[in-house]
Amino acid sequence: MSALTELYQEIERCQDCELGKHRTRVVPGEGPEKTSLLFIGEAPGWHEDQQGRPFVGPAGKYLEELLASINLKREQVYIANVIKCRPPSNRDPLPNEIQACSKWLTHQIELIRPKMIVTLGRYSMAKYFPNQSISQVHGKARKQDDVIYYAMYHPAAALHQGSLRKTIETDMVKIPQILAQAEKLTEAEAEPQQLNLF
Repeated sequence: MSALTELYQEIERCQDCELGKHRTRVVPGEGPEKTSLLFIGEAPGWHEDQQGRPFVGPAGKYLEELLASINLKREQVYIANVIKCRPPSNRDPLPNEIQACSKWLTHQIELIRPKMIVTLGRYSMAKYFPNQSISQVHGKARKQDDVIYYAMYHPAAALHQGSLRKTIETDMVKIPQILAQAEKLTEAEAEPQQLNLF
């Protein structure tokens, strides 16, 4: 059994917040154990809660289209969420729920060791681009501790607000070039906004 599979079993037993009591299935994440790209969304929705897989609803279909635009399939990247259980009525995750789940995401990242982490939406963005708004940092990358962090709007945003579709698609097509130049990027210093590539 791999370390990642063992981690999934630990996550399935988690009752560290109220969400564990109401979920249908836990949604730890999925993808290859060794991959360069890790996408982090916000929280499972109804479809994800039913299937135990991330991004399988309409936003997931759009994410697959976005990946296809850069010649990737979802099986080639790792997809996870900030929290692993569905909040009731698809409400936003609460700070205590994010805190309770943070150890799982941290451990996943340690095991996968991606070259690039793409945040999808404001909750995953807040972890790596603190005190910034997604309208300011989307489509921009910074490198820290040999990992590139890249912020994008959540794919669901395009489903609710069609005007964001072009922005999201433009941000997605930048990923291969950024990844290809990973070795050339300099590490972030104190002020992340000074380290943007674009």
